[in-house]
Amino acid sequence: MQHLLDQSNEQLREWLTGRGLPAYRADQVRGWIFQRRADGFDAMTDLPARLREEMAADFSFWTTSVAKHLQTEDGTEKLLLKLADGQQIECVLIREQARRTICISTQVGCAMGCVFCASGLDGVVRNLTTGEILEQMLRLQHLLPADERLTNLVVMGMGEPLANLRNLMPALRLAANQKCLGIGQRKITVSTVGLPPAMDELTAEDSQFHLAVSLHAPNDELRAKLVPVSRNIPLQSVLDAADRFFQSNRRRLTFEYVLLADLNDQPEHARQLGTLLGRRMALLNVIPYNPVSGLPYRTPSLSAQERFYNILREAGVNVQVRVRKGDKINAACGQLRRTAIAAAGAT
Repeated sequence: MQHLLDQSNEQLREWLTGRGLPAYRADQVRGWIFQRRADGFDAMTDLPARLREEMAADFSFWTTSVAKHLQTEDGTEKLLLKLADGQQIECVLIREQARRTICISTQVGCAMGCVFCASGLDGVVRNLTTGEILEQMLRLQHLLPADERLTNLVVMGMGEPLANLRNLMPALRLAANQKCLGIGQRKITVSTVGLPPAMDELTAEDSQFHLAVSLHAPNDELRAKLVPVSRNIPLQSVLDAADRFFQSNRRRLTFEYVLLADLNDQPEHARQLGTLLGRRMALLNVIPYNPVSGLPYRTPSLSAQERFYNILREAGVNVQVRVRKGDKINAACGQLRRTAIAAAGAT
């Protein structure tokens, strides 16, 4: 069976007209899925029974199941979803004041090889389909009460989003559509480890999405050690592609930097980073490392963190420190999946 969420609006209209049904029913179906939070075809009560029966015969509504659902005191909720082929992915709902932010995955695993990240420890298995990307959004939306809506979307979960741009973009367009989830493009952030050709492809989409570029090091030598895929991608080429994105849509760039004790948190690293970013209209999002079981990396001391931030601020860099949420539920990318895989292997 085909996944209903893998069908474009045009494809769904063609399916309807091919059965002698009016094409406008496609918009009603979309409304039930994204705005009225239907949990199956039977819930779409203003659609003809015949239509619901034929859709149920041809399409799957949900293709994932919730393998684990964890929640912590700060309101963060994490889902481990089991896909139709048995693979698993993670997605997160973060509550912060009036914002309801979701973080979604784009691949099973990751091929980028960041040495400190749980997502890529076992490599990449496959890309997610558009439907599987959208289903994460809907699963998280269904965790909210009826009077709350999703306000922000970050594509920073498992996988490299720009390595699956073909399937990601249709999902983001629906997320931003006012007749679907209605998350404004300016409230959507796409993360990348820095793949210049794909960054240029995103630029060509002429969207208002934010772009977040993961640096993690201020020079090519250190970055090649921490982010192996960057060995053949000079840091300057990543920055140039980011500048082209900024010039195209004038949205402030965000750079991500995971702070690792004694590796990339030294004063010379802060000074080099200040030289790279000090003159750019950009935000540097510094993320103190969230430890991963089985990896040797540590969170820097508070004094080392403050020293790092102060040097950057003196260089004119707009620094924001990411507040860690969900530590108790393995909220860092890939941790919950690895825990589940290890548990299954032990049985």
